Amino acid sequence: MTKRLILTRHAKSSWDDPRTPDHDRPINERGKRAAADLGQWLASRGYVPGEVLCSDALRTRETYSGIRAALPDAPEATLKSTLYNAGVDVMLAVLRHATADTVMIIAHNPGIAEFANRLVTRAPTNPDFQRYPTGATLVLEFPIDDWSDAGFGTGAALDFIIPREIMA
Repeated sequence: MTKRLILTRHAKSSWDDPRTPDHDRPINERGKRAAADLGQWLASRGYVPGEVLCSDALRTRETYSGIRAALPDAPEATLKSTLYNAGVDVMLAVLRHATADTVMIIAHNPGIAEFANRLVTRAPTNPDFQRYPTGATLVLEFPIDDWSDAGFGTGAALDFIIPREIMA
C-alpha cells in the first residue's frame, strides 16, 4: 500500500498593513488567484486529500479555502497551531498522526521547504523546488501502510508546481 502527501506553502500574503501581526496576515489578490489555480491543478490530476492539516495562521487557512473550492468532496481543514512556523521534526510528528491515505499539509517557509527537501528520495528538477516559493506544491508517495512509518528520504516526488506555472 502507499500513502500520498500534498505539501503546500501558503499563497502570497499581503503586507498592506505593517501593523498586522504575522499570524494574522491575509493572502493578497494574487494569492487568491494562485490558491484557486492550485485547486484546479490538484483536481485535474486527481490529487484530492482525505485529510488536511493546516497551520492556524490566516494566510494558510485562506489558501486552503481557495484550493478547496475546486476540490470535490474535500474535507474541512484540521487547524494545527504547531504547524505555524514549524520545523521539520514538528511537521513529521504531525504527519505521523495522520489517518487518511492522501494528506495535505499547508504551512510556512523556511520549515516547509526543508521538510520537502528532507522527505524526497530525489528532488524534482524544477529550479524553484529548493526555495519553495509561495504556493509551491509537492505531491509525494510513500511506500508505507501507516503514516507512523513516514520518514525522511522515503517519499517519491510525483509532481511539483508553483502558481506562476499554471496561472492564466
